[in-house]
Amino acid sequence: MNHKLSLVFSFFIILFLGCKDDYVIPKPKAMLRLEYEVPVEEKLDLPKFSFNYNEFSKPIVKNQNSIVLNYPSMNGSIFITYKNVDDNLNKLIRDAEKLSMEHMKKADEIEPRTFINEKDRVYGVYFEIIGDAASQSQFYLTDSISHFVTGSVYFYSKPNYDSILPASTYLSRDMRGVMETLRWKE
Repeated sequence: MNHKLSLVFSFFIILFLGCKDDYVIPKPKAMLRLEYEVPVEEKLDLPKFSFNYNEFSKPIVKNQNSIVLNYPSMNGSIFITYKNVDDNLNKLIRDAEKLSMEHMKKADEIEPRTFINEKDRVYGVYFEIIGDAASQSQFYLTDSISHFVTGSVYFYSKPNYDSILPASTYLSRDMRGVMETLRWKE
């Protein structure tokens, strides 16, 4: 009988000690804080145009019409392509806008912003793509007569907007720097 009493007593002690108001709440998932180097600009001269780029990137000039600004530590790149305008400006603009809008399938939102630099005859649109799309930002620029340039940011990983946001913000800022410093050559 003493043995049964000690078992019941032990059961109540375990039950009493096990019922605390201290509940363990899972910690929220934290994001890794990424900090990148302050951009230092270099000028890239090409036959038809020039622009400043972040020397943190590794420029790869594939040919006079195709340049890649590679960011190995971010696993991403800015692709820049040049085309001559041969009475096909409307088609070039439609194709560039269509390419940006194709990301709408995965994107939450696409925000186009007009870009105008009248002094240097550089006009275009910058597209910020919000969400899990393959590209986070794109642009096209033209002088409306001879030159047409497109650019886009891509990462070499599955798109996850929250995870790549710091790198995407950094590359998008660099892309806008390319747009703002782009100059045509006659």
